[in-house]
Amino acid sequence: MNRFISYYRVSTKKQKESGLGLQAQKDTVMNYVNHKNGILLKEFREVESGKKNDRPMLTQAMEQCRLYGATLLIAKLDRLSRDAVFLLQLQRGDVPFTACDMPDANVMTVGIMALLAQQEREMISRRTKEGLAVLKAGGKKLGGWRKKSHRFSQQDIEKATVARNEKESAYRSRVIPVIRDLRSAGLSYRKICNRLEDLGIKTYHKKTNWHPNVVRKLLLSW
Repeated sequence: MNRFISYYRVSTKKQKESGLGLQAQKDTVMNYVNHKNGILLKEFREVESGKKNDRPMLTQAMEQCRLYGATLLIAKLDRLSRDAVFLLQLQRGDVPFTACDMPDANVMTVGIMALLAQQEREMISRRTKEGLAVLKAGGKKLGGWRKKSHRFSQQDIEKATVARNEKESAYRSRVIPVIRDLRSAGLSYRKICNRLEDLGIKTYHKKTNWHPNVVRKLLLSW
């Protein structure tokens, strides 16, 4: 079954209080969910300008999509953002999204933006090659083996360790609260495993099957 988490955005507090635009977004989203025989897990709403990309509720919605393996669903593409760069970054990220008014936006609209960016990269690459050709013609030696290029410095290793720890910490912050709530409800570790699998929540290593020992260790580590 298709799993969705919706995100609604209005631009002013007046619109939020009056419900202007919000109900229309909700109706559009529910019609899409029903058409896809899907399930709407959660809803998030925010009062913010489409020009701003720093939006707490959108961040929360995306975190929940990662947790449940769901698709971020919006009524209209401009409800997500009016910033082309932001949309491109989102498309390349790990959270799939769909705009009800343009279901193929991921492929069509954002794809066109990506093609324009690709064209710019190719132009830069061509200019770089032309510049290197000029240097080579002038007698400058290019290329060659670099001894250090095949070694990881201590700084590289430390950065990789920090990145790995941050990724694991982010995962724990999403999953452990869910496990803790299930445990507080009186569920055994085995039943918690079954519930997590039913919710579509995967382990840190992207496995769909949970083991009681993994659940226990996560709770003890919190």
